[in-house]
Amino acid sequence: MSTRVLVDANVLYSRTLRDWLALLYLESDSLFSVYWTEDILAETMYHLRRDHPDWPGHKTRAVSEKIRGTFEGGRVEDFVPDGSFVGPDPHDQHVHAAALACRASILLTADSGFSNSAAREAESLYEVYEPDDFFVLVDDSAPDTVRAVVSKQQHYWLTRQGRANLPQALITAGCNCFADRVRSHLQDIDAQAS
Repeated sequence: MSTRVLVDANVLYSRTLRDWLALLYLESDSLFSVYWTEDILAETMYHLRRDHPDWPGHKTRAVSEKIRGTFEGGRVEDFVPDGSFVGPDPHDQHVHAAALACRASILLTADSGFSNSAAREAESLYEVYEPDDFFVLVDDSAPDTVRAVVSKQQHYWLTRQGRANLPQALITAGCNCFADRVRSHLQDIDAQAS
């Protein structure tokens, strides 16, 4: 059985984090499954629109459709905030409720309002992971999967822009440790090509 991961809006908001999550999910052959809610998607789209008021409608629609299509079977439809969330922001209750409803073992979030101690206090069964820690966990569990995604990402960006700096994009997204892992995979890929 794959690990159930509920992904928060702040992860889906970042193109870098969203792309890595999606590609690792697609490449991993059910190492983990990704869950989301309409509320989480709406929050993602709200922040993208607010921060990019000049984007044409087709661009925001494409982001929404890609999330829905990639993680098609992971929509959590029925959850009830029950007051068991002990974090500082009451607006995060829906995320906690969705994690419980889908029986997530991991809540993937960059929100410091969530913590493993709060999750334990609520007697939930999930752990809170920041993206950097989660991607490192995936690399620990399935390094060949990560290497395959690194190779695909490198090829995509070289073809599209003539250059690729995957580690720097990850550092900018707050994934310093995973950036080091990706750098190591790139060195291995280069050594194998020589």
